[in-house]
Amino acid sequence: MSDSYNGNGDPQGGAAVAAQVGFDVERVVKDRYGAGANQREAALCCPTSYDGSFLKILPQEIIDRDYGCGDPSEHVGEGETVLDLGSGGGKICYILSQKVGHAGRVIGVDVNDEMLALARKYQPEMARKIGHDNVSFFKGRIQDLALDLDKADAWLKASPVTDTASLALFQAECDRLRHDEPMIPDDSVDVVVSNCVLNLVAPAEKRKLFAEIFRVLKRGSRAVISDIVCDEPPTRKTLDDPDMWSGCISGAFGEAEFPLMFERAGFHGIEILKREEKPWQTIDGVEFRSVTIRAYKGKQGPCMDRNQAAVYLGPWKQVQDDDGHTYFRGQRMAVCDKTFKLLTDPNGPYAGQFVGIEPMTGVPPELARPYDCHRNAIRDPKTTKGQDYRANVPVADAGDCCSTQGCC
Repeated sequence: MSDSYNGNGDPQGGAAVAAQVGFDVERVVKDRYGAGANQREAALCCPTSYDGSFLKILPQEIIDRDYGCGDPSEHVGEGETVLDLGSGGGKICYILSQKVGHAGRVIGVDVNDEMLALARKYQPEMARKIGHDNVSFFKGRIQDLALDLDKADAWLKASPVTDTASLALFQAECDRLRHDEPMIPDDSVDVVVSNCVLNLVAPAEKRKLFAEIFRVLKRGSRAVISDIVCDEPPTRKTLDDPDMWSGCISGAFGEAEFPLMFERAGFHGIEILKREEKPWQTIDGVEFRSVTIRAYKGKQGPCMDRNQAAVYLGPWKQVQDDDGHTYFRGQRMAVCDKTFKLLTDPNGPYAGQFVGIEPMTGVPPELARPYDCHRNAIRDPKTTKGQDYRANVPVADAGDCCSTQGCC
């Protein structure tokens, strides 16, 4: 099959084209990974290298039962709160625990009881070895991060579902848990990571999955996801094979579809940090490989004009951001205050690519006017300097330009 696009010009992968399959994808995945928690299955993972210094203290059982395709943990820093989606036996979580330190926190979420049991089994030992106890594991579906399934299971054990009336009561309790006792609250996480798990979510729920990732992140925070992409949509034969779904093949994102999913969810600064040159597998002529993407939350909010400008430094003649702003190399482009802060944040995704120009007479936030961010406009230098700016600055005041300490 060749590359395909839907009516909106969107690239399609396995996640987009598998509208219906004749089996329960979630059940197939749970069964296979449940077995993988008890006995290693090499076919479930790509060859992936990790920083050996973080592996020394990990139990061999956790290392042997790890299934992934990348290492998003290398993009996490000290003191951060990190959520690992599909945490499995806990390998990435225990690596993260060492990286974030005693001031940080690590949360693992997985729906598989066997994997959770393996991860929790070593919690006391790992806390002792690392020197702090900052890892928690929750049972939940990564496309429904508000519902703590351990709490839902406890309620169900005390009040079994026997008919439609009791089913309605259980559903009401799940809704209450999501609202009153969310497993992962809104705006509570600095980094969301995941290692070859998002592709395992059923196609109909993938957009909800990305919306959940966005929901739990704090403003200005990021997601770093390693997963499998394909260069063409999988064949129907592949999509109809349960082993291909649980083996991280059938649910693979199209290589252009994957970053688009982040964009649709409201992320910005979306960047492919790593793309494996050689495919992990090639099936029916379709190549499947690992990629790692980083994306940021924080572009939402009103656009207010404070007379600021941003100059794109190159090397491209022009670039366009996720909101449709076009920046021409070397031009003073007018931007709203929100965009100005995003472009000039030294820790943000655009660091070093733009120079920000503030007006000589600042506009207080309370006096700023709404700005139309749907247009591209050049900011007149007089707008930033002031219409009556007539300064003359002698060369001497700028230093001796031709001395060894000057500009020549």
